Amino acid sequence: MPIPEALQELHSLLGNRLSRSKPDLAAHGANESYFDLTPPDAVAFPESTAEVAEIVKVCSRHGCPVVPWGAGTSLEGHALAVRGGVSLDMSRMNGILAIHPEDMQAVVQPGITREALNTELRATGLMFPVDPGANASIGGMAATRASGTTAVRYGTMRDNVLALEVVLADGRVIRTGSRAAKSSSGYDLTGLFLGSEGTLGIITELTLRLHGQPEAVSAATCAFADFAHAVDTVIATIQSGIPMARIEFMDEAVARAFNAQSGASMPEMPHLMVEFHGSPAAVAEQAERFGEIVAEMGGAEFQWATTTEARSALWKMRHHAYWSCLALRPGAMGLVTDICVPISRLAEAVRETRADIDASGLQGPILGHVGDGNFHAILLVERGNAGELAIAKALAERMADRALRMGGTITGEHGVGMGKRGLMRAEHGDAWDVMAALKATLDPAGILNPGKIVGGN
Repeated sequence: MPIPEALQELHSLLGNRLSRSKPDLAAHGANESYFDLTPPDAVAFPESTAEVAEIVKVCSRHGCPVVPWGAGTSLEGHALAVRGGVSLDMSRMNGILAIHPEDMQAVVQPGITREALNTELRATGLMFPVDPGANASIGGMAATRASGTTAVRYGTMRDNVLALEVVLADGRVIRTGSRAAKSSSGYDLTGLFLGSEGTLGIITELTLRLHGQPEAVSAATCAFADFAHAVDTVIATIQSGIPMARIEFMDEAVARAFNAQSGASMPEMPHLMVEFHGSPAAVAEQAERFGEIVAEMGGAEFQWATTTEARSALWKMRHHAYWSCLALRPGAMGLVTDICVPISRLAEAVRETRADIDASGLQGPILGHVGDGNFHAILLVERGNAGELAIAKALAERMADRALRMGGTITGEHGVGMGKRGLMRAEHGDAWDVMAALKATLDPAGILNPGKIVGGN
């Protein structure tokens, strides 16, 4: 058997940093969504790029799967070792290697989390803005091409990663991109590895684009009588060119969940949560222009978060929305969708999705980063109820079909993993075969995170 032979070699290489303890295996076989517990055969804890390369070389020789693990916060089963092998836990590679404030850049290892990075950046006046909600690792965010609440202003990981160091399936270490602001040199390999979910290579270093911390920040919520007017407000705001830092939608079920779990006192109505960044004068102007649109759409008065603490509490509540919504049905598990459509089709997409969920008999709170056309339905399924899970999966597939019909995508930020792999042909057609060919070229033995994104091995 190739896996035991590989593990024996890896133990000689890593010693007690190769774990086969039941708690470690269980922790690395769990996930935040509906997938079954899937423990790996072992967990490796590398501390350098050189060690990652040696681990991969050993696994390559023996045909042993290698599955990168960041913070374990992904929602589509990305980091589960579905074919056994080694879970490669990158948490010890969590350093900041360099900060170049004059270039607004940082060089980091993949295991550092976004919160830890921004804590270290505070004294520089800079920040890394990509905010998927969970305190994800930067490497995992790059591997899934994550985005989040601030993408409407600052972009996604695609826009904020300049260069990578990557270990390939044969143990070679390559560098992609550079610290230059732009390049016309060769294929965009950085873009290739962003969103590849560990199936083409293992990211061991990232050069990030930083942004200045805003001089002034203002945040608020406002309620609407119905979701249609709330979504229409978002569309009008984006089309008017107001540079929103965040503009989030939640339906009445999410407001109810926030009240129950976070002690909020929101009317149980659809809401928008917004934030403005800039100079004090710019923030005031943005808020005034947005307020005019809200008034035209029949929205309520803003409820302002006037202090840093209040803003932090507001966005903490938003970031914990998944767990708050799960509590609406105690003991339930969540199947989370994340389609993205052109902003002009957003209201239509939300309206059809709401009707579809209501007809299904399931609870499915809707919320999302609607400033860029991305929204989620959290479908609440009784744990162990195969019939409900089948209904939820069918709902999610119809949401994906709806997004494609409207010129959108099956996933705006969560990625493919194994949860959405069956939808890839519908979105990409023959281009999915091209992805499979790239996978076969870079990983002919299929050892890197097998069972994710593409078919075959």
